[in-house]
Amino acid sequence: MSEFYVSVGDSVSFSKTVGETDVYLFAGITGDLAPVHVNQALMESSAYGQRIAHGALVVGFMSTTSSMMVEQSRDGHGRGETPVSLGYDRVRFLGPVFFGDTVTVRYRITAIDEARRRSTADIQVVNQRGETVAIATHILKWVGKTER
Repeated sequence: MSEFYVSVGDSVSFSKTVGETDVYLFAGITGDLAPVHVNQALMESSAYGQRIAHGALVVGFMSTTSSMMVEQSRDGHGRGETPVSLGYDRVRFLGPVFFGDTVTVRYRITAIDEARRRSTADIQVVNQRGETVAIATHILKWVGKTER
């Protein structure tokens, strides 16, 4: 077993039903009041037939799983290192997330770079119909006090 905080294959998941309140609070916080998110009448006549959640809100759910992975990790805040996100790469929104959809985010460690103090994870977001609606790659870094 690696002496690193996480190992290839470690995984967590998070599920959430996306409600109207989630979308409107997110819209208010970010200022993203795009009609695709908040104008039901307009969206009823669109190809989607209804409003869709913000992609950035879905990325927020991805962040939830990275925090869950840190909490699950071996001594995740110990040994003088602090785990932080280096970012999400290759984020793709493959399908809409509608109000009322239940999304499940699956986060799985796919690579460890002990020398650089990093882990890489694949993230997949699926809806209640089993459709993949988003994917991404995430990088976590354990930062030592001298690296700030």
